Amino acid sequence: MSEVRLGQVDYLNCLPVYHPLETGLLPPQIRLIRGVPTFLNDLFLRGELDVTPISSIEYARNPGRCLILPDLSVSSDGRVGSIFLFSKVPVTDLEGCRICLTGASATSVALLKILLKHYYQVDVVYETGMSGLEEMLLHNDAALLIGDQALITYHGLGRGSGLYVTDLGEAWKEFTGERMVYALWVVQRDFAEHKPVATGELYQLLQTARRLGAQRAGEVLESGHLRTGLPTPVLREYFDLIRHDLDEEYQRGLLRFCDYAFKTGLLEERVRLNIWSDR
Repeated sequence: MSEVRLGQVDYLNCLPVYHPLETGLLPPQIRLIRGVPTFLNDLFLRGELDVTPISSIEYARNPGRCLILPDLSVSSDGRVGSIFLFSKVPVTDLEGCRICLTGASATSVALLKILLKHYYQVDVVYETGMSGLEEMLLHNDAALLIGDQALITYHGLGRGSGLYVTDLGEAWKEFTGERMVYALWVVQRDFAEHKPVATGELYQLLQTARRLGAQRAGEVLESGHLRTGLPTPVLREYFDLIRHDLDEEYQRGLLRFCDYAFKTGLLEERVRLNIWSDR
């Protein structure tokens, strides 16, 4: 296999796929580059990654740049457990309020804007911050957290916090009845065209890693505990929520998300899914 630069979202939601790679499955020709979703998005769009999970909204903004690798995603069918809006008032009472957004995610920000406009029908003011929940809520009425930080924060909240917590995956399911795809594994279009063998080998490697991750669930739980300190039952519940599928139902949910992103002014045009094939 030719040398490949492979992005790795440094969150628990990708751990079931990447744990086998980190523990001996990864060929020496592949270099893992870790980061939060927005960091990997930027690297990929600058041509500094060959294959990576990319935020769904960023794929939708750049469909001509890349091809989707089949049967791989970061998704949920309802609750996601790591994308939360923490608010001082119920979400339906946020009209005119200020919301602090995470700068680590593109899809979650887009999803929140879609839900607030079309589902909850409230107009709000946004600002972006990268600090913790307490700091984000100092001068704002609500804060969006994602990934491990959101998971840890949610399970660390005391009963007397007084905050309302909205799981965006659950809200999307209530609103549309669809599954939600937060990220896709994509390959640079030029890379796929000029290195089809390497693309196929890497795709098979990722699928093998995904299968092994499911078979070694105990190892994945232990790794997650070491990373976060969260109890095993919490992690087991979380990993049960996260999906890595991209079948027709998930594709339909993704297209529904893209359609709402277009209606909300977050996309300039509607999107088709360009999926890589070795045929």
